[in-house]
Amino acid sequence: MNSGQKPQQVSSTPWPFSSSLGPLRQSSTSSRGSPPRPTPHSLSLCPPPPSIPLSDAPKTHQFTQGEVFTCRSGFLIMISITSAELNYLIFRYLNESGFTHSAFALGYEAGINKSTIDGNLVPPGALVTFVQKGIQYLELEANLSNDDLDTDEDFQFLHPLDLITKDVDELRKIIKEKKENIQKDKSKGKEKEIIENGREHDRGLAMEKDKELAREKENEKQQREKEKERDRERTEKEKEKAKGKEKEKPFEDVSDVNHNGDEINGRLEENGTDGGPEPMDICTSLVSLPCEIPNSDVTVLQGHTSEVFACAWNPTGSLLASGSGDSTARIWNIDGPSSSNMENGPFNVVLRHFKGRTNEKSKDVTTLDWNAEGTLLATGSYDGQARIWSRDGELISTLNKHKGPIFSLKWNKKGDFLLSGSVDKTAIVWDVKTGEWKQQFEFHTAPALDVDWRNNVSFATCSTDSMIYVCKVGENRPIKSFSGHQGEVNAIKWDPTGSLLASCSDDSTAKIWTMKQDTCLLDLREHSKEIYTVRWSPTGPGTNNPNQQLVLASASFDSTIKLWDVEAGRLLHSLNGHRDPVYSVAFSPNGEYLASGSLDKCMHIWSVKEAKIVKTFTGNGGIFEVCWNKEGDKIAACFANNVVCVLDFRM
Repeated sequence: MNSGQKPQQVSSTPWPFSSSLGPLRQSSTSSRGSPPRPTPHSLSLCPPPPSIPLSDAPKTHQFTQGEVFTCRSGFLIMISITSAELNYLIFRYLNESGFTHSAFALGYEAGINKSTIDGNLVPPGALVTFVQKGIQYLELEANLSNDDLDTDEDFQFLHPLDLITKDVDELRKIIKEKKENIQKDKSKGKEKEIIENGREHDRGLAMEKDKELAREKENEKQQREKEKERDRERTEKEKEKAKGKEKEKPFEDVSDVNHNGDEINGRLEENGTDGGPEPMDICTSLVSLPCEIPNSDVTVLQGHTSEVFACAWNPTGSLLASGSGDSTARIWNIDGPSSSNMENGPFNVVLRHFKGRTNEKSKDVTTLDWNAEGTLLATGSYDGQARIWSRDGELISTLNKHKGPIFSLKWNKKGDFLLSGSVDKTAIVWDVKTGEWKQQFEFHTAPALDVDWRNNVSFATCSTDSMIYVCKVGENRPIKSFSGHQGEVNAIKWDPTGSLLASCSDDSTAKIWTMKQDTCLLDLREHSKEIYTVRWSPTGPGTNNPNQQLVLASASFDSTIKLWDVEAGRLLHSLNGHRDPVYSVAFSPNGEYLASGSLDKCMHIWSVKEAKIVKTFTGNGGIFEVCWNKEGDKIAACFANNVVCVLDFRM
């Protein structure tokens, strides 16, 4: 994916993911709020280097390829970096900058997943830091070689481009000339200063008298202003009392609106927006001051030690599953009203995807899904294995066939087949009873990003190769091929009846497909950047809300969510409330509300009918996924700061 945004939060893991497709392109801003990490000098990336005392180090030493220099305790240390280590740093740079698939291509060819480098020790931005350090030391070397001039000056005489394109001799000449110019300017400055001081002394005596008169006038003016201000305040208070009586009635049942409204107002005023549209076209509905969900209605689930990429409610009970970059999934029992913290809750089962060592970063849990009966949980991992667990956390089977990370994992409705899509370009249907693979589908020419069942035996897959295939168990060729996207296809989703397939792509379009024709039925072109995910509303034919309109929601890196009337083929609403890319959207079970999670750390709940924010919650990290429980009174959101938040929802 060639993302332009690209996030907000850097993962310490080799690869960021989320359910379905996962946050494949986290932006570098997502690391805000993450714990401090070791500096680059603490990395154990190579054997102990030779050391040279600074006094013995040649001042004109030329940096050779592969050497990194750092000063520590009076020594100049020469560190030789290997190609494997450099590959890893470039891999991390691409990943952190949002060029995730470029990172994957490099990682795949360079064998990054086999690297012995501990990702936990590599801080965000390590490559940029090393390059900056190299430039700084080259500049330092050029400056220190000029013994005939004062070296106590500011070293910022050179531009970065000069350091890259010119050799040390040329750099010395530039610095020497600039220092000489500075010395000349200083001499001229001292002469001017002597002359100015004499003039200033005479002026000062005259001005002192003027200042004294001005102070007296100012004091009188302030006194008059204070009296006017008191009169204004008395008048305003009387007006506010009258208005307050009228406003009290509509807000009797929402105790937190006024308090949080003032807080939001304050934030908007600080940003100089006064609640109006910003350059990003922030939704004007924000002026209505949506109700912030109070802390008393939020449960913070703590226990994960890395970003939480995926979450899913059990379809039949109060269990919530979460998957993280810490190589574990967890099953939480969310029963009853919210409380502030559930780290030591009554039911918190840890599903470990590693044996012994906890730093096996290749086992990040990338996706998870409950079966329709709520008895089994399937998890997909970066190690290419799918695992099936009981609701009590017992590992039932390990499904091992893929040769690359699993991006998407879905149960069919009957629960006898599990479908997985992988970076190895294939999709596999697993026979759950035997724990063996039933059929592997090898049609894509690039990583498979998402899969979705149409019915119990047929499904669709999409890929970075821009193609969509509809396949059927038992058939050796796709039963339908859809081409039309001009970029990687990030997500696909069948409507409730299985007749329409929605897709979204890096080409900034969403498309609707039908099995009755080869070309797309609708081409939806309103987003200005990559579309990350799509979701159908649980309304219309084939749902529990058959009399309501079917709506498609698309979430994009342009920070907006679009609601589409598919039957009419038109845009219903553009929801413009987020300030950063939107990674996840989810409709409430009754279809009346839409939850959205973004890298701006905010989860908004929108009224679908009114296209306005009715509730909002701000966490301490980017949000990778949001989901509703079956009753529609709780919403879970998984965050980049290692927590899952469960919010009580009531209107």
